[in-house]
Amino acid sequence: MQITVSGNRINYEIAGSGPWLTLSHPLAYDLHVWDEQMPAITAKFRVLRYDIRGHGGSSAPTGPYTLEQLADDACDLFKTFGIEQTHWVGLSLGSMIGQTFALKYPAMLQSLALAGTTSRYSARTAAAFEERIRDVEANGMEAVVKSTLERWLTDSYRKAHPQVMGRIARCIRATPVAGYLGCCHAIPQINLTERLKEITCPTLVMVGALDSGTPIAMARTIYHALPGTELVIIPSAAHLLNIEQQQTFNSALLSFLARAGEVL
Repeated sequence: MQITVSGNRINYEIAGSGPWLTLSHPLAYDLHVWDEQMPAITAKFRVLRYDIRGHGGSSAPTGPYTLEQLADDACDLFKTFGIEQTHWVGLSLGSMIGQTFALKYPAMLQSLALAGTTSRYSARTAAAFEERIRDVEANGMEAVVKSTLERWLTDSYRKAHPQVMGRIARCIRATPVAGYLGCCHAIPQINLTERLKEITCPTLVMVGALDSGTPIAMARTIYHALPGTELVIIPSAAHLLNIEQQQTFNSALLSFLARAGEVL
């Protein structure tokens, strides 16, 4: 379904019953990255998953985006549906938006689950994103399909699951160029490590043991910067740990959400 908030079209789905839980996806994917989680979490939560600005069925305005804008999009969506509080589960870009949201709208979050992400990037990473921007501007989304798949999933998983690879590749290709570029400007600007101690809601950090894009060291940085954070390292998984090790991911997430509910 689609709704217009603050002049932007947002594509979304709502399913399940219980406390609100919001799912936010990575760059160059859409809300369907969470398909494998839906049966488990909709049994306990009312789940809102949506396409981030520039992705899927949502608007893809031209120009650089900021993480603050993407957090504001989510806040506007919550206000439209009368959501006063929600649990937030993010993956990669979705986790960067989650951190930004938690600092800007702390009263709206009941808990925060951050998967495959970082709170700060180096200048070298910023240069890598600039190169990616140039590639896509010149050659379209096809230019990043192969490298993205290699970064997102382990070699053994890719070889064993060609149909899944085909589905993910189609999603990357379908990402609007303007949306991809807009978010590529936003991502390397993240610099929140020193502010993480301001986050007061229960927080979980999850990382694939074989994630080269946002490796364990980045997860540990968040873990050490935010007192009380839980850290889960998922074996035999790269960046899309929720797909590659879905049962382990689901179990860790649901266990955390149960504990977060008890705290609240």
